[in-house]
Order: sequence, then structure tokens, then C-alpha cells
Amino acid sequence: MTTAGSDHQASENSNCCVWRRKKGIRKKSKSSSSSEDLVMEEMKAVSPLMNGMNKKAKKNHNNRKRNKCFELLAYKDLPDYMKDNEYILDHYRANWPIKVAFYSLFRWHNETLNIWTHLIGFFVFVGLTATNLIEIPEVADLIGKFTSWSLPMATPGGNASHDSKDFFYRTTASVDLGQMSPSQLPVAQWPFFVFLAGSMFCLLTSSICHLFCCHSHRLNLLLLRLDYVGIAVMIVTSFFPPMYYIFQCQPQWQWIYLGGITTMGVFTIINLLTPAFSTSKYRVYRALLFCAMGFSGIIPAIHALILNWNEPRRVATVTYESIMALSYATGTLFYVTRIPERWKPGWFDLAGHSHQIFHVFVIMGALSHYYAALVFIDWRRVVGCPTTNL
Repeated sequence: MTTAGSDHQASENSNCCVWRRKKGIRKKSKSSSSSEDLVMEEMKAVSPLMNGMNKKAKKNHNNRKRNKCFELLAYKDLPDYMKDNEYILDHYRANWPIKVAFYSLFRWHNETLNIWTHLIGFFVFVGLTATNLIEIPEVADLIGKFTSWSLPMATPGGNASHDSKDFFYRTTASVDLGQMSPSQLPVAQWPFFVFLAGSMFCLLTSSICHLFCCHSHRLNLLLLRLDYVGIAVMIVTSFFPPMYYIFQCQPQWQWIYLGGITTMGVFTIINLLTPAFSTSKYRVYRALLFCAMGFSGIIPAIHALILNWNEPRRVATVTYESIMALSYATGTLFYVTRIPERWKPGWFDLAGHSHQIFHVFVIMGALSHYYAALVFIDWRRVVGCPTTNL
């Protein structure tokens, strides 16, 4: 009995343990299932974030791959059409798409300062042009009248047509050319603005050339020609203010000097548009053409000095024009000799090489000539023709 009871009790205990183990397994299975569900929910929650990170990583990878395709090159790795200055050894762009070349405006390479020196100069002359346009009475009246028209036109009962007629009659009545003496006649402003336009054209074309010349051989050749044309245009238009205002009362000399420099400019542009003369082989030849155009102004300058030797403003104009000539000559000297990079190849790849120095001297010369032109205009406005030998 004792043995049978013990066996029965052991069987029950064994069944109880099995049941408990199964219960534990069921509990564990239930707990494991809930953990898996929790992990799945967490993965679902994290999945959009992971997808976003993957897309961002993929985009960064593509950007790195794209940038790697447009890395800066050494001089020895350049295509032949871009090999111009053997003393600048690195940091070149070559065969870049237009869009990538445009964004290189904000990237550091050996053309960065070439671009920005003349681009800043361009905006300086835009500001000077706008300032001088506003000071012209006709333009100031037009701007003032335009702003005054906006209010009547915007309000009921406004009559812009009537106002414009009143403005016309007041303007014509205030200027009676028939009753004015020669010394009181308005001084023409167009020669001054011709010079400003020529300067802006030169500076802008230079910046565009240095920015996009890395695109292709064809565009490189086109932009180089445009750059040289811009220099010739700037030289020609620089003659207009002094030749026009100094010889305003002797129009035959105006025609001779302005016609002469314009003819030289056309001849120079025709030469520069020839593909062979756009190569680095003819760099000195191009510089000589530009120097010949500039030094042709010595003859009219001597003529003007002889006629106006006793004029007090002569000192100011000669000073400004001498600074201009010295600036252009010095810049051209750096351009031709390729100093200082020829002394230390590779040292001036990014900053301080000859072409950047040339750009700075061009802007200095143009600004000096701008101030000389202001003196010429003021002198002609005050003195006029009858009270001078001109």
C-alpha cells in the first residue's frame, strides 16, 4: 500500500511537473511572441527614418561620385587646348558641364580670383553708371515724374495723360536753346556713358570667359575671342570722354582722333577674331596690339596739353590719366612676363599669379580714367567754348 501510494503520488507529481513545464513553455512562447511583435513594431516605426537615411546616404554617395568626376587637375593632365601657363601647376578645371562650371564660381581653384576681380569691378561700374544716370536732370525728372504718376494712376480720378502734358510743357519752356549762349549749352553726356558701357562690357566678358572656359574646346575658343574683343572695346571707348570734351569746340579734331582710334580698334578686333591669334603662342602679339592702341593716345594728349597749358584743371587730368596709363602698362607687363609664377612655379597657383595682378591693374586704370572723365565734363560745363582756345 505504501509502495502503491508512493507510485501514485510520484505519477501525479510527474504529471504536475510536465503540466508546469508545458505551461511555462506556453508562457514563454507567449512572451516570445509579444517580444517579436514589439520588435516588428519598432522596425516599422524606424523604417521610414532608415529609408530617409538611406536616400540621404545614397544622395551623398552620388554627389561624392559626381564631384570625383570633376576634380581639379594638374597642368600635365589638361587637354592641349587648356595648356596656357606652364608655371601654374595645379587646381585646373577641364571639360566641366556648364552647370558645374557655374557653381565653381563659389569653389576655390586657379581661376577663382580671375573671375571675382573683374566681376566685382563690373558691379562697381554698374553702381557708378546708375549714380551718374540719376544725376542727369532729364533722367531725374523722368524718375520723379514716374513715381508721381504712380499715385494718381492708382487712385480714382487720377489723370496721368494731363500730368504728362504739363510735364512736357514745363520742361520745354524751361530750356530755350535759341536764347542760350554757346557756353551755356548743355554738355553731352553720351561720350561718358560710352566709356562706362565699354568698361562694363570688358569686365563682364572677362568674368564669363574665366568662369566657363573650362567647358569645352569650342566654347573656350569663343570666350577667349570675346575676352580679347572686350579689352579692345574698353580701350576704344576710353578715348571718347577726353577726345570729345577737350576738342568739343574743334569738331574736326574730334573726328580725326575718335575716327583714328575706332579704326585701330576694328583692325585689332579683326585680328583677334582670327583663331590662330587666340592661342598662347601669340600672347605677346596680342599685348602689342593693345599697347599700340593705348599709346596712340599720346599724340592727342600732347595736342591737348599745348592748347590748354594754362588751364588749372590740367594738373588733375594729367595726374589721373598718367595713373591710368601706368596701371595699364604695369598690368600688361605682368601679363606678358608671367611674373611672379615663373620664378616659383606652383607657389601662386591659387592666388597672386600674373593674370590676377593684371586684372587688378585694369580696374585701377579704369577707375582713374573715370575720375579724369568727371574732371573733363565739369571743365567743359563751366568753361564752355567761347572762353577758351579749344
